Amino acid sequence: MIKTIALLGVGFLGCASKEVSSPFLPTEPTTPIAPKVYTFTKDPIWSDEFETPGLPNEKFWSYDVGGSGWGNNELQYYTKADLDNAHIENGLLTIEARKESMGAMNYSSARIVTKGKQDFLYGKVEVRAKIPAGRGNWPAIWMLASQSDYGSTYWPDNGEIDILEHVGYDPAVMHFSVHTKAFNHVIGTQKTATTRIDDFDTAFHVYTLEWTPQSIKSYIDDKLYFTFENTGRGWEEWPFDKKQHILLNLAIGGNWGGQKGVDDTIFPNKFLIDYVRVYGLNP
Repeated sequence: MIKTIALLGVGFLGCASKEVSSPFLPTEPTTPIAPKVYTFTKDPIWSDEFETPGLPNEKFWSYDVGGSGWGNNELQYYTKADLDNAHIENGLLTIEARKESMGAMNYSSARIVTKGKQDFLYGKVEVRAKIPAGRGNWPAIWMLASQSDYGSTYWPDNGEIDILEHVGYDPAVMHFSVHTKAFNHVIGTQKTATTRIDDFDTAFHVYTLEWTPQSIKSYIDDKLYFTFENTGRGWEEWPFDKKQHILLNLAIGGNWGGQKGVDDTIFPNKFLIDYVRVYGLNP
């Protein structure tokens, strides 16, 4: 009985209305907003062409020093201002890993950084380099935040951009990655891409990063092979709105680089860099 009354009530209310609904009139069509096209300065806003023989220019570069394993169980000791491990000659920066006892480690090398000297927000980075071959080495061209603005831990909360990584046991495979709180290798969510460069150790190639508020893109010799878009969902996914700095290093062993051991016949192992150039983001 209750159901019958309810149905009759619905029918009565429906019949009582004599109004005819007006047809839906669409609003004026809108033009989609195209993403902004970002461009970069024609000339570098900063560069190091490595033309002066000797140690890297102290106005541009500092050193990360020590043999702590650097969070990856690496096997090298990074030295400070040691010509054996970092020197400029014939227009090239050489970062050299050597088989020698140093600070309780069995290898020495160098990691030079622009932190506090050349930090920047957005832009294009170009590095022309020849990557060393050899099982156990782990050269990298990369960037880290110059400050700790987000989260409770410096890494990965404040972001890392890997312009180029190569592990010697997997020759010719070039890696580009970004790491954030939401996307990183520790939790298996890192955003990464690879491409193959067969003459990586016999020829120089230009490794390029384009970093804008909209995206991070990576190129080798002007060929795009990685894009990471700003999702707009907060710093956990995109902490890349703060200044970063450049790092160049040649690690030995470690959780990734040492997965298949270290071939001690490769030493001295040399990572050659022709130049580092940074172009600004145009307004």
